[in-house]
Amino acid sequence: MSRPWNADDGRQGAPLASVERADHSVSVVVPVYQGEKTLPALMREIEALTTPRLTPGGHSFAVTEVLLVHDNGPDDSASVLRRLEGEYDFVRAIWLSKNFGQHAATLAGMASTGGDWVVTLDEDGQHDPAYIGDMLDVAMADQASIVYARPTNAPSHGFLRNTASRGAKWILNQLSSANASQYQSYRFLLGSVARSVAAYAGSGVYLDLALGWVAKGASQCDVRLRDEGDRTSGYSARRLFSHFWRMVLSSGTRGLRVVSAIGVLFFVLAIVVTVIIFIGRFTQNDVPEGWASTIVAVLVSSGAILFSLGIIAEYIGVAVSTAQGRPPYLIVRDPHDGPLGRPPYRP
Repeated sequence: MSRPWNADDGRQGAPLASVERADHSVSVVVPVYQGEKTLPALMREIEALTTPRLTPGGHSFAVTEVLLVHDNGPDDSASVLRRLEGEYDFVRAIWLSKNFGQHAATLAGMASTGGDWVVTLDEDGQHDPAYIGDMLDVAMADQASIVYARPTNAPSHGFLRNTASRGAKWILNQLSSANASQYQSYRFLLGSVARSVAAYAGSGVYLDLALGWVAKGASQCDVRLRDEGDRTSGYSARRLFSHFWRMVLSSGTRGLRVVSAIGVLFFVLAIVVTVIIFIGRFTQNDVPEGWASTIVAVLVSSGAILFSLGIIAEYIGVAVSTAQGRPPYLIVRDPHDGPLGRPPYRP
């Protein structure tokens, strides 16, 4: 599908005045970190989809709710959420107690949905909601419980970040049976799958891997990404690496197999070095002797051991966090409606 449909392009996306209720209800989840400038325009676009309408494939649907999950970012998104909630009856704000990150905020929103389908969108306007109908068609045609957006153009993040993203997905493909190259934050999910994953996914689990554990299959839908504009990315190099590392730790036990492979590699290396030294003794060639060769051997061995223990420790840390019951997120009420929002008494 080369382009999205809408109510004004003459295709089957026109509102259905004779249909009171669409066959498919869609809940939209938007994690909000720096949405002060972009959310109002995004809600205006989604408002047009709240009227029942047909997809190009002939399926009727309507967006019945938009859940804006406030992840306690640095801007004034909270005020914008309150204003949008009062302006649109389909908008509902979800308030997290602190900043938990995009994946945790997405899980919190998914857990609070009630639609047949759940769509996850970024707040920056890069994801065009007009493709929701196309994604529904793909889901119905392929009988897929997950449809990922497949960008037909490169994201506007810059060469370095795009290259790093592709490299990280390649590594994840090698460490797990997942097809990480499909992963996008623009997703179209079967509602029951989305809510179930939100219920069981732990704090250290990467969302798309958790979806892959239970989903029947994942498909893709061609979309064109829009420019983010002058919005500053909320991901620093440290946060991006942390994001990638969580992907690795959630990928299964293949990381532990890497530890075994390193042990075998150094064992083979030790045999090779021993053979070289043994041959050198008989041929009277110069052979490294004394403390230098010993120290090198100790450093190499120690490095391999520490690296291996580090990987094992990371897995143990994930297990401990899960066993302790550390929540991936916590939903609270709007702080302005609770004790924190009460003004001082003025007689």
